[in-house]
Amino acid sequence: MKHSILISGAAQGIGAEIARVFYQRGYKVGIYDINESLAQNLAQELGPNACAGYLDVSDYSQWQHILKEFTDWAGELNILVNNAGILYSGAFENIDIKSHQRTININVNGVINGCHAALPYLKQASFARVINLSSASAIYRQADLISYSASKFAVRGITEGLDVEWKKYGIRVLDVMPLFVQTAMVNNMDAGSIQNMGVDLTPNDIAQQVLSLVEGFVAQTF
Repeated sequence: MKHSILISGAAQGIGAEIARVFYQRGYKVGIYDINESLAQNLAQELGPNACAGYLDVSDYSQWQHILKEFTDWAGELNILVNNAGILYSGAFENIDIKSHQRTININVNGVINGCHAALPYLKQASFARVINLSSASAIYRQADLISYSASKFAVRGITEGLDVEWKKYGIRVLDVMPLFVQTAMVNNMDAGSIQNMGVDLTPNDIAQQVLSLVEGFVAQTF
């Protein structure tokens, strides 16, 4: 049986590149995103071993639905990639409270929802890994990215805790923590750190790191 991978926020950017890289490696690929039309287009571009669907990661019931749908199609769930995320930049007080709360709801609760809903499937799989997309913002202090940075600190905590807790199931939970990546999310970003550091990483750089975590079983931070 081919190994399978389900990716949230996979219609474009880093998630789409992860889908392409793993498809080329022979995986069955699930492309789930709030933009279903783009997700479906990518699945059609890749071929018959890709499927796609709608997913709002903040909705636990949607996770339950798509996980059953995906495992019925793929046979089992081997790799879960929690990639979906949003970013609002600017001075803390200039960002409305609903945007701060939405950041936490998607970036943190989305990961919690995905991990919690996926565990029964991962426990049954012949091989299982969870890869969470964190950020260097979980390591370095970041002005103008307060709620985003806080959300990535949380993702790091979830990852490290579950990696210990799920060892008894043979499930590794790992993350990547890149600096800024050349995606639509950082376009017009209002933060001094991006102006100082620049944007040197590409989505393919991150996809290759995810592949390394899955197939090399070695956690990397860069």
